[in-house]
Amino acid sequence: MFKKILSLTLAVACASFAMADEADIRKAMEARLGTKVEGVTKSGYLGLYEVYADGAIFYTDEKVSAIVVGGQLIDAKSMKNVTDERMRKLTAIRFSDLPLDRAIKQVRGDGKRVMATFEDPNCGYCKRLAKEMLKLDNVTIYTFLLPILSEDSVRKSRQIWCSADRTKAWTEWMLEGKVPAGKEDCDTTAVTKNQEFGRKLNISGTPTLFFGDGERIPGAVPLARIEQKLSQVK
Repeated sequence: MFKKILSLTLAVACASFAMADEADIRKAMEARLGTKVEGVTKSGYLGLYEVYADGAIFYTDEKVSAIVVGGQLIDAKSMKNVTDERMRKLTAIRFSDLPLDRAIKQVRGDGKRVMATFEDPNCGYCKRLAKEMLKLDNVTIYTFLLPILSEDSVRKSRQIWCSADRTKAWTEWMLEGKVPAGKEDCDTTAVTKNQEFGRKLNISGTPTLFFGDGERIPGAVPLARIEQKLSQVK
């Protein structure tokens, strides 16, 4: 009985010590980074701690004597990008939390597969992605207008949102460069709220894609990667 109590006491003590370490690292990193730290966990490599803050992953040691900024942690045995894998988990969302009423909806084929994109109408990468995604079938695409590049992006987003056929206006602008016919005279709070929501999700660039399982993939990724991801999500 005494051995069981001693073992339990030691386990609790060790757990408290670990939490204290992480709490100290959190406090020290917040002071150095000047921003709120959302999570501190052991990376499992070289005694480093993973620190997630401001939408990015940093690495540091238990004494916070050095900070790795913008580095990629690679498992030497499997050559797996540990940082990339962790970022996908840390930045994932619940797809059901997306305000789909503020998105332009496109349904192709049976529409069973779902994805969402956050795009700026003046984003060249977004236009390239639009051409690639023409080849997608049996998918429902929710496009959130996220003007972050310029005032003209805001104007174009409002014009598209105020168009009689938003899907057509968006597609013609992105694929053909046809200026939207909307007059910015409708309720465009959806565009403003998308900007606020984008900041909440730490979306700093367009396009940014989300899939049915909540995984986020930034950038104009190849069509093959999109197809692969859509086929993985059940």
